[in-house]
Amino acid sequence: MSPTGQMGGEASPNLPLDFGRHNMFAFGRDAVFLSHLPMFMAPHDAQLILEVALEDANGSLQMVWSRERADHQDERVYTMMPELFALSTLYTPNPPARSSFTARFFRGHLERGGEAIPELTDIDVRINTVVYAQRFDRAVAKPDDLTYLLFGQGDELFLAHALSRPPDFDQILSVRVLSPPLGKEETTHAINVVFPGRPNTAKERVRDGVVGAARGHITGAHQFLDLEIAEARELYFEEGELATSRGAFEPTPLETEAGFGD
Repeated sequence: MSPTGQMGGEASPNLPLDFGRHNMFAFGRDAVFLSHLPMFMAPHDAQLILEVALEDANGSLQMVWSRERADHQDERVYTMMPELFALSTLYTPNPPARSSFTARFFRGHLERGGEAIPELTDIDVRINTVVYAQRFDRAVAKPDDLTYLLFGQGDELFLAHALSRPPDFDQILSVRVLSPPLGKEETTHAINVVFPGRPNTAKERVRDGVVGAARGHITGAHQFLDLEIAEARELYFEEGELATSRGAFEPTPLETEAGFGD
């Protein structure tokens, strides 16, 4: 990603600091989720996860998305390039200022040779749920223990690494929760999940196939959960762009090892 996320000639001193091209990682099959590709600098200094619907003038494109995923089951990475806007308009105020935008979707990473999907080009993306939104604050301490966000719908559950301050890493995994059973009302918005005693570093992150015990907390409720998480599959991992406040654009050894270095 370019440091500004803006195309030449599009920046303006009169625009909000978070105005730009906010590319996102796209995932899910029966539902569509988007995770903003963040950095620790404006305009990308926020973690944002959305559950969305894809539409065009003829109606829903959910079947197009589901067919695309079914036809390319080995493809881990899908990305989305939206129109220009201020990122905060997707999650503030309440309700947010913006509830939809136009975008095109890519098979693969759009900044690394991804292929545009013709059926999902210049389509409408309607926001169903703001799963999680947090602007980065250098004054907030980074958790010592490995911390994630758990969310999803039905059998599709995901972990996203909770970002705080550099050095850090962005990661999305599909998972299965062995216990306790979780309902839609619990996973529509992100559950804070901590792996006690496990360092909050990219090297110690959750890996493919790992089964682990974790402690969950439902935001806004005095409810804590003892979780057993299994069948993890790493869908996205980025370390270099979150290593410092300016980011590094060459793949790190851990990214290369995980197959995300290209």
